[in-house]
Parts: sequence; structure tokens; C-alpha cells
Amino acid sequence: MTTAAHEPARSDVLVFFGASGDLARKQIFPALYGMVLEGELTVPVVGVAFSQWTLEDLRTRARESVEAAHPDHDPQALDTLLGLLAYVDGDYQDPATFRALKEAVGDAHRPVHYLAIPPVLFATVIEGLASVGLHKHGRVVVEKPFGRDLASAQALDAVVRKAFPEESVFRIDHFLGKEQIMNLLYFRFANSFLEPVWNRDRIASVQITIAEDFGVQGRGAFFESAGALRDVLENHMLQIVALLAMEPPAYQGYGAVHEAKANVFRAIRPLTRNDIVRGQFEGYRDEPGVARGSDVETYVAARLFIDSWRWAGVPWYLRTGKHLPATVHEVIVEFKKPPQALFDDAMMAQHPNHLRFRLQPDGEIALGARVKTPGEEFVGEQRELIAETSGVADRRPYERLLGDAMQGDRALFTSEESVEAAWRVVDGVLTDHAPAIRYAPGTWGPTEADTLIGGDGPWHDPSTPTSHGRK
Repeated sequence: MTTAAHEPARSDVLVFFGASGDLARKQIFPALYGMVLEGELTVPVVGVAFSQWTLEDLRTRARESVEAAHPDHDPQALDTLLGLLAYVDGDYQDPATFRALKEAVGDAHRPVHYLAIPPVLFATVIEGLASVGLHKHGRVVVEKPFGRDLASAQALDAVVRKAFPEESVFRIDHFLGKEQIMNLLYFRFANSFLEPVWNRDRIASVQITIAEDFGVQGRGAFFESAGALRDVLENHMLQIVALLAMEPPAYQGYGAVHEAKANVFRAIRPLTRNDIVRGQFEGYRDEPGVARGSDVETYVAARLFIDSWRWAGVPWYLRTGKHLPATVHEVIVEFKKPPQALFDDAMMAQHPNHLRFRLQPDGEIALGARVKTPGEEFVGEQRELIAETSGVADRRPYERLLGDAMQGDRALFTSEESVEAAWRVVDGVLTDHAPAIRYAPGTWGPTEADTLIGGDGPWHDPSTPTSHGRK
């Protein structure tokens, strides 16, 4: 959303720390290959790690990664990527590592540094970059999580901002680079028919579900440090809330979008222990890296309110969890019933109209409405008018986001103001909460979540293709 008149200078080298890590293998190398294929990546790529690797080791990892992600890859594009790679091996605590990096960067003047490393290393790396002048005219891409709570997020920002101004900081959340998430923003503001009904006068409630039918997949140690509340609800789900609830941006530009989203976070009433239900699937404590008596939640449901003119009194229900019946991301916007009972069956229907956004696995936007059934009687049934929004051209999120960072386009990244405002929403319940309730794998989590949603329920069941059912 950056205008041509103010288009920032493109980066002339990409440096990424954590080049030997799992994220690089699964996401970064395939994304870099896609950028080469599209003609977006023509500058050197310098990988940095402390693995006693050589450049050939890095190229071997890159080749294996791309071949696994793209079995029908273009050999010429892959060779081009391998030819762009350089490598620096060294301890991030050793100043010599950054002197070697400066030499590898060479004459480049606008580096972008991607920190695909644990947050505990951010300060060390940023200080190392500054010590050799690699922060000047550069950009830094910081991988989430952006702290563990409000205080740590503020401390992290203080470290980053010592070397980089805010306009040069790119807080990357791959979720925001997904095609269907971007479509929420587009659909909201590219269509005029929504505005008259997109408010507390016409909308009864909103449900958001991010469900996975698998467990922690060997990442028990990581999940012990995060949990569903930090790992999904505080960032991914609140980002969806912001895109759906934000006011129209004041102008065309990423700054206006960031401000509109931050205003939503500021208006969300901070959660209390009565607003959430935490769950843990049976068998989680047997996972490697998980404490024997762990109380970390693998499921969380929340009820929140946005104290704004548009949304006052409208409940938003969020739930996410692992080992649920399906892997699916979906939003249901429930509309209020007609004000007059012209047709008895329509008034008896618990959920007469809705707008449904299927975000994963297949993109859909559906309008649910009642339609008269053939015959003499004025009776009907619920039907959906569905528009498919997925396409074969959907780009990998990291491909899109790394390309944007190199161009200096911050539209799909998160501002520090939004990060802190989002943490304020959940900060209280990170420690003040009831114990996690055990639930059986393959179910929709603890039944106590049904009490949370109360008369606005039941929870929508997104596990069927057209989502007519409810659970």
C-alpha cells in the first residue's frame, strides 16, 4: 500500500540469521526460491549461523529444502538462488562474527537483516550489527513472538530501537502474509454494501475458530513456553479481530492501516479470568519436553468486547486448540433476526443470517440466508451463496513478506503500538486464570466453553465443507 511517490529504496542485500535452523529449512529457502522465480530476488543472500558449516553445506541445505517444497521446481531458478548465497559461520557473542559479516556484505548500502533466531538472541545480534555499522541505512525483520507479555514486549522494543528507527523495523508474522487474511482487509473496504450493516445495530455476534486436528508434533518444549493463549490468540486471532473491526483507514498507506488496527486493540476490554476457558488435551503431559504437571493450555476460548461506537455490546467469541476434530480457520459473523415476525419459521431459526469467511484450508466467503422451499406454505431453509477465494497463484506468506521487507513496504507487518496494545488485552489472564481443563483428542475442547458462549451459541462447527452444521 506504499504509494509510488514515497516508495522506499529497495534493499541491496539480504542477511538472515539462523540459516541452519528449522524455520530456514521449512519456510525461508522455499520462499527465496519463489522470489527468484518471480524476479524479485536478484541481490546477494548472506546466511549466518553457528553450526560449523561451509558455504557448500548451506547450498546443500537450500537445495534439499527447495526440492522438498517444490518437487517440480525450475532447475535454473534453483541454481540462480544457490549462486546468490554466501555464508558466515560464527558465534553471535563473538565480535569477529560481525566483522566477517561486514566483509561478506561488501559494498551493499541498504541491508535488510532477518532475525530467524530465538528472541533471547535479538539484543546480542542487534548490538553486533551496530558495532560494525551494519545498522546504518538498514532494516531489521524480527520474527515473532514479540515478547511474552507487555513488559517483555516493551523491553524488546527498547533493544530494537537502539539501532533501528521504527520505519526500519519489520515485525514479521507469517499469518498476515496469507492470501485469505489479506482478503479480509480487501473485502471489508473494497465493497460498499457492507458498511450499512457492519455495526452493533445489525450484527449479533462474531465467532472465530482456529482449529488443528494434530498435537504439538514434537514441539512440546516450545509449547510449554508459549501455550495457545500466547502463541495463537494474542497475535493471530486478535489480528483477525482488528481487520474485521477496524474503522476505514484515513488514507491509502500502511501507516493508516496500522493506526486503525491499533485503535481496535485499544478499544478491546482487557480479558479477565471469567472471559476465558483453558483446556489441555489428554496425553499432552506425555510429550517430550513437557513438564509432568504442566498446566499449559493447548486450547483456549475467549469472549471479548470492543468498547467502540461501532461495536459496543457485540460479543466476539474466539477459540483455538490442538487435537480438535478438523484443521480449519473460519469466521462467522451472525446478523440479528428480522425486527418483525412475518414468517414464523424464520423467527424460530436460531441463526437466520450470517457471513462466513473460510480462511483455511480452502478460501471461501459465504452469505447464509433463508430461502423459501417450494410449495404453498411460507416456510424455508438456510442456504449459502458461496464465493471461492483460493487460487493456484497463492504465494507463500514468507515469500510475500520478505519481498515486502526488501521493498520497505510495512503494510503487512505489525507496529510496536499494535503489539503493546494487543498484549494489554491478554496481559491479566496470562497469570490470573483457572486451571486448564482436560479434554479428549478429537473433540471440540472442554464443554465449559459452551457455557462461555451461552445464549449466543452454540459454537459454529466448521468441520463440514459448507459449514451448515453447528457444534
